[in-house]
Amino acid sequence: MREYPRYVAENWIPFDPVELVKRTEAIVCRGDERKYTDFYVVGVYGGISTGYTVGCSLRCVFCWVDWSRDYPERLGDFYTSQEAFENLAAAASKAGIKKARLSGAEPTLGREHLLGLLELVEDSDFDTFILETNGVAFGIDKSYVEKVCSYEKVYVRLSLKAGTREDFEAKTGARKDAFEIPFQAVKNLLDSGARFHVASMSADPRFMSPDERVALAERLAEIDPVLLANLEEEVVDPYDTTLKRLEFAGRTTEFPLTRRYVAFKDMLRE
Repeated sequence: MREYPRYVAENWIPFDPVELVKRTEAIVCRGDERKYTDFYVVGVYGGISTGYTVGCSLRCVFCWVDWSRDYPERLGDFYTSQEAFENLAAAASKAGIKKARLSGAEPTLGREHLLGLLELVEDSDFDTFILETNGVAFGIDKSYVEKVCSYEKVYVRLSLKAGTREDFEAKTGARKDAFEIPFQAVKNLLDSGARFHVASMSADPRFMSPDERVALAERLAEIDPVLLANLEEEVVDPYDTTLKRLEFAGRTTEFPLTRRYVAFKDMLRE
């Protein structure tokens, strides 16, 4: 089996994201337990209690998440669904808010843990739970989508990374034949009656050309024009981790290095 993929480099060999789901879950999940790096309130969504998960099924070159994405076996701590809920609830109570979310790497890794957490949220004082995802796990398992969306408080934000097969491979490190998986996740969410919207990095011309942006828009419109009307378009922010990943991928000319790097050389030498 090939070495566990860390980040996209210039000599990159694309990986199968479905296989990476399984390999990463074996690292970051132990039954009801799942790895997180932290729990705290942030200002997005008008203030929301957030659990930052460890591990992902893609290796996006513009990713902002800390190094736990790339080295999930080294970073983060295990929490049961009850412990994760209590941390989210404590942070929310202190801030006087009633919204929670999972973000960071890929929150849908670890079905048992996530469903256990959602069960607790459903019977709590939280009024909204936002689940941010790249769509890989939801694209390969419709039953998972149906179960998650059976909870009334759940709202899904699905982030699309590219508008063409070739750009998907270049930006995420995953094989181009997996390009349709996130779009299948969109279809599964629609079929399941989910409350959700789609986001993409399409507002940043450094990472999405006009032609690719049109291709992505046309693909969404084919599924449902309402998706396109409600598309959340993002730009890339120059986090230290983002800049370093861009350097690894040989794409620094597209994104000038304007911030310091996170200390990382020692980790690579271990």
